[in-house]
Amino acid sequence: MSGVVTPDLGTPAADREVATSHRRRRRRLTPGRVVAQVLRYLALVVSAVLFLLPFYLIIRNALASDLEITAATWTIFPSQIHWENFGELFNDPSVNILRSLGNSAIIAVLQTAGQLLICSMAGYGLARIPYRWATPIFYGVLVTLMIPPAVTFIPSFIIVSQLRWVDTLQGIIVPVLFSGFTTFLFRQYFLAFPRSLEEAARVDGLGYFGAFWRVVVPNSGAFFAAIAVITFIASWNAFLWPLVIGQDSSMWTVQVALSTFLTAQTINLHELFLAAAVSIAPLVLVFVFLQRYLVQGVAETGIKG
Repeated sequence: MSGVVTPDLGTPAADREVATSHRRRRRRLTPGRVVAQVLRYLALVVSAVLFLLPFYLIIRNALASDLEITAATWTIFPSQIHWENFGELFNDPSVNILRSLGNSAIIAVLQTAGQLLICSMAGYGLARIPYRWATPIFYGVLVTLMIPPAVTFIPSFIIVSQLRWVDTLQGIIVPVLFSGFTTFLFRQYFLAFPRSLEEAARVDGLGYFGAFWRVVVPNSGAFFAAIAVITFIASWNAFLWPLVIGQDSSMWTVQVALSTFLTAQTINLHELFLAAAVSIAPLVLVFVFLQRYLVQGVAETGIKG
């Protein structure tokens, strides 16, 4: 009698063995599959190189001298790393880059928090609270998406000027706290949110407001994070509105500060590239730490009619 035990056909062990053998057959690499995988990885490598190329150029030129940046021959790395460029940038009397970074951080954080609060509540109300004006209000929000920003720019500036909010943070932040597009995204997401969770909350005595804050929001973290990343990046990169409202140099954002390097009488190229590298560093950090939530939140958008 041999010492090998053969499982009977039809038993769970036999079924698992058969399934394992099938998976092994499927995993066998055929020449066509090998070529497909090679082409797939090659495409990913090329895409990654193209994506990282601008970052390499910015960092390389930020730590080089102006002569090396404009030289006829190109070198992969500067012959000498000029760390003193950081001192020149942060001690430049014409541009207070630290204050600009602080202004951008305050504006981006407050605009992101405000849009998440206001637009999420508006989207939840349009998706869940039944009242006769819900549909007309929703169509009104959609209509705002069709109006070019140039049409509302002058009226918005007049309102801010009448409120004496020019050269103030509230003048830059408050007019963009509401976004029709973000409200639309929240509404579509909440339409796909499981109603059973909210019904269980109402059984426990919670109303719409309580169900929203204690059930819906805690279970929608990925989507909120995705909207937060998108809103933060858009707020950080905003240029025209902060330029018009923040006219004094003490109110400049980092994007306005960058533009002054291009309009200056004499341009220090290495200082321009270094300022660009410093300005995108917070965006890279936000994207790196929240990219998992960004992908998950976009997948959970659930755009439906």
